[in-house]
Amino acid sequence: MSLQNHPMNTWYVAFTPDEITDKPFARQICGIRLVFFRNEQGKVVALEDFCPHRGAPLSLGTVENGQLVCGYHGLRMGDDGETKSMPNQRVQGFPCIKSYAVVERYGFIWLWPGDKALAKEELLPVLEWAENPNWGYGGGLYHINCDYRLMIDNLMDLTHETYVHASSIGQKEIDESPVSTKMEGQSVVTSRFMENVMAPPFWAAALRANELADDVPVDRWQICRFNLPSHIMIEVGVAHAGKGGYNADKAHKASSIVVDFITPESDTSIWYFWGMARDFKPQDTALTDTIRTGQGEIFAEDLEVLEQQQQNLLRYPDKKILKLDIDAGGVQARRMIERAIKQEQAANRPNGE
Repeated sequence: MSLQNHPMNTWYVAFTPDEITDKPFARQICGIRLVFFRNEQGKVVALEDFCPHRGAPLSLGTVENGQLVCGYHGLRMGDDGETKSMPNQRVQGFPCIKSYAVVERYGFIWLWPGDKALAKEELLPVLEWAENPNWGYGGGLYHINCDYRLMIDNLMDLTHETYVHASSIGQKEIDESPVSTKMEGQSVVTSRFMENVMAPPFWAAALRANELADDVPVDRWQICRFNLPSHIMIEVGVAHAGKGGYNADKAHKASSIVVDFITPESDTSIWYFWGMARDFKPQDTALTDTIRTGQGEIFAEDLEVLEQQQQNLLRYPDKKILKLDIDAGGVQARRMIERAIKQEQAANRPNGE
């Protein structure tokens, strides 16, 4: 059995609606080369990116009347993976190509790369902020050359902010504050609370945007929640000190959810969908753009570190990585991933193996 590094029977974010136009859209996810397009009803369809005639990528073709037209010899492929026609040729005996389950919801297109029969829309994560007009959201996408689990490690231990993001969200109190890691249902939760500290530049700007003083001590929190296969929501914020911290009234705080969807492209590359959802001034598009720009610059700093880390791990394959208390969240998340993979492999194994 080939090595499997990520769960397959689960939903991953594949792309955002603005990425797909009236042309075929190619993307590799979990090692599978896929072509996406909208059928005649406007629904997004995913097929393996392989023409059954001569093997050309279907993504090099066009979309006509909801059908995919191969750019090599004009073969027409339906949204069910069946060959529909080809100029002056009989194609009734052509084999089907594989189709995949797709759902468009919450402002994302989701792909189920495993067994299509197991894909159910109710298994999507619940993103209340995405359908609530009292919340605003802005985000982006990075392609990063690293194992998706390295990004999970990065997000489940925010100690690195003190060093990697010193000019924006980092401060020395982060690595001076204790970290708590626990399981809550099917989530790994890592949390850190800081009291009576000064807000770093990013959060000082957030306080000003929320019409709050930015030059007084604050209580700060970071609560990271990991869910399979590789989704992390991080509750972050600051409140004027002594007003209740995380539980402070909205009149005294600026808070948000850092949204992280990590989709493996290959064993050493990912599609990283990042963003921030906030429950203050949701209709302020200028503020959304400002936060998106600042957050994008912060994550660009992570990108450089993660890609260099991946290269170093490939250079030293026999080196063991140390695990400290601050790594507990990432360790627990990896254990959940490993269990999910083993369960899938056991379910796919013929009786008696």
